[in-house]
Amino acid sequence: MSTTQTPPEAPAGPSVQRLARQRSLWERTNKATLVMAGVTLAVFVFFALADSAFLTFANLSNLATQVGPVLIVGVAMTFVITAGQIDLSVGSIVAFVAAISAQLLVSGWDSSLVMVAALLMGLGWGLVNGWFTAYQGIPAFIVTLATLSVVRGLALFQTEGFSVPIASTTFVAKLGTARWLGFSATAWIALAVVVLGLVLLHATRFGQYVIGIGAAAESVRRAGVNVKLVTMAALGFSGLAAGLAGLLIAARLGSGSANSAQGFELTVIAAVVLGGTSLLGGRGTIVGTLIGALLTQIIANGLTLLSVSPYLTPIITGAVLVLVVWVNLRGRDLAWFVQRLTRRP
Repeated sequence: MSTTQTPPEAPAGPSVQRLARQRSLWERTNKATLVMAGVTLAVFVFFALADSAFLTFANLSNLATQVGPVLIVGVAMTFVITAGQIDLSVGSIVAFVAAISAQLLVSGWDSSLVMVAALLMGLGWGLVNGWFTAYQGIPAFIVTLATLSVVRGLALFQTEGFSVPIASTTFVAKLGTARWLGFSATAWIALAVVVLGLVLLHATRFGQYVIGIGAAAESVRRAGVNVKLVTMAALGFSGLAAGLAGLLIAARLGSGSANSAQGFELTVIAAVVLGGTSLLGGRGTIVGTLIGALLTQIIANGLTLLSVSPYLTPIITGAVLVLVVWVNLRGRDLAWFVQRLTRRP
């Protein structure tokens, strides 16, 4: 009995081999995040050399506390921007929750109820933004620009513009001063939110839906995903995070003010975009948001230590934001240029 030998398969061509090869680490790296990590390190070293107080543990602990609220809202904003939306109302929601929470404490509410109410207030405003955006077809920019004014106006009307003190005996006030391993509760809560954001964005269907909606909403809808519900959920998450940040800010300051968090939304959006999340949607990075939040607050902290006018901080932040938006819009060209420079001859 004869046996039939199978001829050896022809070796795959170069194009097939390239397609089969796994993408290199460089190809998988978010170039904008990598650049911002380098910039953040350079700025950190600059301020460390410029002022000896910058590297003290007390200042680094204070820096972590300052980063906390920006990072908490920044993680949620990453989902919003990745989904192709924007939320300009987070600063007003922070102020609203801070002021109303303080008033509830003064009126005799228990701290546990106030904490739940603060989260629900933030979530409620976020869902309002999401409903008008997703189900009524109004652009998120217009909706959140309107609620930016309405929410802060309601807070000012309710408090008549006065700051509402929080008694030091309440649990909320104690939360603002609580520390573990030398770092504030705000810093640890922000770290927990970062971990939650990483899991949601990269290990859940919700995160993948958010990325898909930002990249190709119609394709995701045709795949059977409820695009409107996911969009509304992303904006609701943003409001929830702003509510948490408002509560923590009021707890740390020992008072709630409707005038707080002025320009907060600019700082948060700057942190998210600086980290490499695309303003056009479809690409988000929680690690990048962490880097962007650190960069914005390192600049603010360093300029304060150097006794630079505080009015320069928003100018620098705004200028850097414009620069990074330009980098994001031309990311492919810059990545090609860097790759050409690093390519071996």
